[in-house]
Amino acid sequence: MLPRAKLTRVDNAYVRLKADILNGGLPPGYQAPEPDFAERLQMSRTPVREALIRLEADGLIDLVPRRGARVLSVTTQDFFEIHQILSVLEGLAASIVSQRQIPEHSFEEMEAEIKGAEDALQAGDLEGFAGHDDRFHRLVGEASNRRLHHEIDRHLNQVYRANLVLLRMNKGPALLPMGNRDLFETLRSANMDKAEAAARMHRMEGMATMKGLFEDSGLTHL
Repeated sequence: MLPRAKLTRVDNAYVRLKADILNGGLPPGYQAPEPDFAERLQMSRTPVREALIRLEADGLIDLVPRRGARVLSVTTQDFFEIHQILSVLEGLAASIVSQRQIPEHSFEEMEAEIKGAEDALQAGDLEGFAGHDDRFHRLVGEASNRRLHHEIDRHLNQVYRANLVLLRMNKGPALLPMGNRDLFETLRSANMDKAEAAARMHRMEGMATMKGLFEDSGLTHL
């Protein structure tokens, strides 16, 4: 029972710290010793230490010997490289999903996230939009295969954080959720080539638009 309880505390620490990083509660450049993170979560240091190790593997923090952990920023170059990688990974995921007989409820979850993004945008809820948009892309990865899902998730962590900053600056998304709906329709078409092309194009169009926002803002990292 002890290992299971310990794992639960580690998972709890990991989820809470990850959420703080992705939502900006722990901004890029933030650095603190391990006891500070433990105090923040009101937890003992052991599960927090293991959670920090997992977050370093995700590329969200850097563990600094004797100085705790530092939240990593995303440079513009990082952002573009991640989009290029995601265009390939998500293209592969889309082609797999389009030819698999996945449960109907998986498609229903994807469509619900698209609708949620559209409704959030209509209401001016940018954080809500970002959450639904992010979840849609994670669901596509989840429906493909376990290893691919893991790789897509790791890169989407970085994209979500940067997208949230740019959404707030731009006061709206770089691309309308219509692109997600178009991608969704190709997933249901059972045409793997069409689905792969749609996923790649959707991601690269997003990258091109984001590049313009970066250049207009003068930012070099997020």
